Amino acid sequence: MKVFVIGSGGREHALLWKLRQSPDVTELYCAPGNAGTGLVAENVFIPSLDRSALRTFALWKRIDLTVIGPELPLALGMTDYFEDAGLTVFGPTQAAAQLEASKVFAKQFMLEENIQTAPFEVFEDAEKAIAYVEGKRMPIVIKPDGLAPRNGVVVCNMLSDAVAAIRACLVEGCFKKAGKRILIENCLSGQEISYHCLVDGYNFLPLAVSQDYKRLYDDNTGPNTGGMGARSPVPNVTDDLLQKIATRIVEPTISGMAKRECEFRGVLYIGIMIVNGEPYVLEYNVRFGDPEAQVLMMRLKSDLFPLLAACACGGGLRGARAEFSKDTAVCLVAASAGYPDASNYKEVPIRGLEKAAAFQKTEIFHSGTRMVRDQVMAADGSGTRTVRDQMMTAGGRVVGITSLARNSDTAARRTRHAMSRISFDGMHYRTGVGV
Repeated sequence: MKVFVIGSGGREHALLWKLRQSPDVTELYCAPGNAGTGLVAENVFIPSLDRSALRTFALWKRIDLTVIGPELPLALGMTDYFEDAGLTVFGPTQAAAQLEASKVFAKQFMLEENIQTAPFEVFEDAEKAIAYVEGKRMPIVIKPDGLAPRNGVVVCNMLSDAVAAIRACLVEGCFKKAGKRILIENCLSGQEISYHCLVDGYNFLPLAVSQDYKRLYDDNTGPNTGGMGARSPVPNVTDDLLQKIATRIVEPTISGMAKRECEFRGVLYIGIMIVNGEPYVLEYNVRFGDPEAQVLMMRLKSDLFPLLAACACGGGLRGARAEFSKDTAVCLVAASAGYPDASNYKEVPIRGLEKAAAFQKTEIFHSGTRMVRDQVMAADGSGTRTVRDQMMTAGGRVVGITSLARNSDTAARRTRHAMSRISFDGMHYRTGVGV
């Protein structure tokens, strides 16, 4: 089978790494990919939003399954565009992707389906929104309706923070169209988990529970990021809690989308806050988390390809099983200088990847990397040029090191030791992930 993965992050590298292990996969492609994906698949240098060129490539290569990694192509209807040409796609349609593409749609959907979530209000007028928060107890959460960098979520501990966030969206237009409408919701306090399940339109297959470390610095301080690390499994997640999530959240979500003729097929990743043993939905995502995908793929013992194909074909998950290692996986992300503000990015060499990869049960998944080929003059002055490949940073989150061990402490220690072998100018990572 020929598989085509669209995207260029650590999530896509992890999916490709797992798909490469399948005996059913004969050819594996990634667009546009990164330096790491090029080690396990053939990179195709087509931007992830160039749907015409991507579809043309898939038809030319007679791709059996296309896996769309990031949320933006899904929100823009790439699944529909591929399916119109008779291609099989893992990923929801544009209508189903509204669960992530519009936070207002998602929250109203939860209300209508009696799915527990934080109380909220929707605003398009800044002055009305400010008047509302002036009567609220802090902290509160402000979210732009549409897709925004790092979800655009702001947790406001002071009224001045809330007013600034409202003005940034509704007056200054910092998120453009995505921020023309905002959600203001109560801030829930508890244990946050990432719940992933595969969905074929009617049936779902739960995957292992994971936990994301969103803040830039240790002790959960600093700005929100796309994720500075992850671990799986998560302590204190009981079978009783998983049953509540399945019956109170997942099942009504799938049936609710089906009755709206927005049948969901793909991976449903739900951000959940556990408050006094009760699960509340923070947000829906319609793709694998990043870096959660890295720890899930490290623990997954089953063949990934038939599971993705069963979702894409619709109705194929009945009776399916996914086996996960009982060991703990911990992922630690190294980011470029200035991240999450990309304005400080510069391309610099990465050193020590081979030493880091030598650690037991450890994989390096690339995000912001590229391979640069240059020529080096001979030291003897003979004029001879030697071609050399140099791994370089490409901004944002650069690499994620994921280790598997019997317990979280050992896995976390192994990732830190492996990460200490890597270096590049401006490198930053957290040290407390998984402990």
